[in-house]
Amino acid sequence: MKKDEWLTTRQFAAEVGRPYDTVIYWLRKGLVPGVEVVELSNLRVYRIPRSAVAQFKKQGPRRGRPRKTKQ
Repeated sequence: MKKDEWLTTRQFAAEVGRPYDTVIYWLRKGLVPGVEVVELSNLRVYRIPRSAVAQFKKQGPRRGRPRKTKQ
């Protein structure tokens, strides 16, 4: 991928309108698809594909218990 097709964690947070801490939580839990993790000595750098923005723009990752169906 080209350099402009990747986002930093802060850029991704700004694009989806969520706090940086929330995005870090999603990344650590593996909830954002297509992320590459680069280890630089003691640092972990996340590279997020721009294509992931559309999935998270409105609601974020699916979470919680499934709704009960009426019987």
